Amino acid sequence: MKDFFTKFDFQSNQLFENLTESEKQAVESVMEPLNIKKGSMLFYEGGIPTGIYQIKKGKSKKFKRGFTGDEQIFYIYTSDDVLGYHALLGQERYQDSCEALEDLKVNFIAKDDFLKLLQEIPALQQKVIKNISHEFGVLANIITVLAQKNQNARLALFLLLLENRFNRNSLTVKGIDLTRDDLANLIGTSQESLGRSLKQFKEQGAIIIDKRNIYIKDREQLEQLLQVKIE
Repeated sequence: MKDFFTKFDFQSNQLFENLTESEKQAVESVMEPLNIKKGSMLFYEGGIPTGIYQIKKGKSKKFKRGFTGDEQIFYIYTSDDVLGYHALLGQERYQDSCEALEDLKVNFIAKDDFLKLLQEIPALQQKVIKNISHEFGVLANIITVLAQKNQNARLALFLLLLENRFNRNSLTVKGIDLTRDDLANLIGTSQESLGRSLKQFKEQGAIIIDKRNIYIKDREQLEQLLQVKIE
């Protein structure tokens, strides 16, 4: 299924693509490089937006806490992803939070600079509007999966998605490196229940587990759970 990953990928890493050289230089001229420590918040629910972020190295999680305080992770951002512009453009406080899962290198663009770029670069403005619409569809797809698929199918889906996303810019195959707590919160289950599913997948030969890293060994088994064939 050619567009399978597109249905679950924000594609915000493409936000600054297809600009002219002068437009790219204008964007780069207002970028401020920052180092963000693992566990630090890029933004938090209820906070006031001050700008946007482009991840250059590392990964972070987009999540929201429920009424009981439990996390529901909706997305894992990786290299080149751009984030934080929804609340800024909506002129509202953040509706969710974003936390660094490891030490990050990011480019920060202040609110006024970003709004000025949108005014001066029509192609960027159009891309942002298109991406916001696409991301709404992605979130709708994720919510549907969480609501309608059983746990093993949800786990199979997110393992395939994370493998694709984590290896997007890598020359060597990377494992799916997430804490069991974060992986459980991503698929909407408990750590104990996740552990049972991972053990089942491992015994069936679908995955290999090396400490915290998970490697997909038999993609076809995971695809069968989802009833799709990914080309």
